[in-house]
Amino acid sequence: MQTLLTVLMFCICFQQLKRNIPAYLAASWRASPCVFRSSKSELAPKLDSDGVVYAPLQTFTEEETMLKNMVKKFAQERVAPLVQKMDENSKMEDSVIKGLFEQGLMSIELGEEYGGTAASFFSVILVVEELAKVDPAVALLCELQNTLTNRLFTTYGTEEQKRTYLPKVSKDTIGSFCLSEAGSGSDAFSLKTRAEKKGDYYIINGSKMWISLAEHAGVFFVMANTDPASGYRGITCFIVDRNTEGLHIGKKEDKLGIRASSTCPVTFENVKVPATNILGQVGQGYKYAIGMLNGGRIGIAAQMLGLAQGCFDHTIPYTKERVQFGKSIFDFQGMQHQIAQVATQLEAARLLTYNAARLAETGKPFIKEASMAKYYAAEVATLTTSKCIEWMGGVGYTKNYPIEKYYRDCKIGTIYEGTSNIQLSTIAKSLAQEY
Repeated sequence: MQTLLTVLMFCICFQQLKRNIPAYLAASWRASPCVFRSSKSELAPKLDSDGVVYAPLQTFTEEETMLKNMVKKFAQERVAPLVQKMDENSKMEDSVIKGLFEQGLMSIELGEEYGGTAASFFSVILVVEELAKVDPAVALLCELQNTLTNRLFTTYGTEEQKRTYLPKVSKDTIGSFCLSEAGSGSDAFSLKTRAEKKGDYYIINGSKMWISLAEHAGVFFVMANTDPASGYRGITCFIVDRNTEGLHIGKKEDKLGIRASSTCPVTFENVKVPATNILGQVGQGYKYAIGMLNGGRIGIAAQMLGLAQGCFDHTIPYTKERVQFGKSIFDFQGMQHQIAQVATQLEAARLLTYNAARLAETGKPFIKEASMAKYYAAEVATLTTSKCIEWMGGVGYTKNYPIEKYYRDCKIGTIYEGTSNIQLSTIAKSLAQEY
């Protein structure tokens, strides 16, 4: 009798429990009806008369291949000899900046009418990757100019602003994006910089921190709030020339890595800016910043990818030459497994980055993929550079080899243009909408 009561109670409890579980979990052996968007199969389009070629992500056009090879040569011949000096002095050599402009690497997507090369967004990613293999600081300069400065002007600028500034940024003028402040890090839109309207002008007061390229910049995109009562909806983007009275560039930060790329505070004391220098519309600055940073994250992913690959390329030949116990350290199985694992992760980071770039280039949604690429490439760069130091032993820890520099340079990848935690939050939000 007791056993029968126990069984009955169990059945009742089980039925109650079953009613409270989602249907797709009740039968765990069945396939989940929730399918990750990237895994959904789609019907292939009908082939046209010439046939459609489904090329691997690492298949490039002739123009992309030529550009990639040109940048590789430029980086090896004109950047590599100066890398150690620029890192030690925390200063980008003028010859490097001049070379980037001369080679058209600061205006890759700009139309020829503005002095650009009219190449693709994917070309930008390839260029950044190649430069980062040699010096991530130089790659950052190129990346920010192409994905932020040029795109802000081409996307939101008036015809007059384009005619005024695009020929300059393609020839010799560096742009700088002023968003971050001392009290606004990941919460980028809690900024305090204000812009007060005075007739046909605005008066800007405030200060910015961690402003990349500020030392050499000739034009600044300044995010300031024109209506504090509206919160982030009052944020407006202003174009401010370097020689504007009241704009002050502070002392460069003494940084851990990417030391050749300047990072400075910038302050604004009653800076007078004409209303015609508003980029886009009043109160839309926060939207512009989000849009540009989403694309810029693919560029940072390319920087981290190139950095990790460059470090790996420097290290592996050493492991094949270094002999211990009668054979190269590369020939030890324990080493081979570690190297194979890192190589696999590098390849995965490359495919994530290239996929995000191709999506952005074709106008398809890419926010989740950009965050995935940026997050994962930064993680892989951290792992790769750390492992490379271990594989090279004592010499990897010295400044006689560039390995320790790659190690220092990679850390910023988990911080700027959205920390790794911000990327994970962005990815999670996208997943919540997909399921």
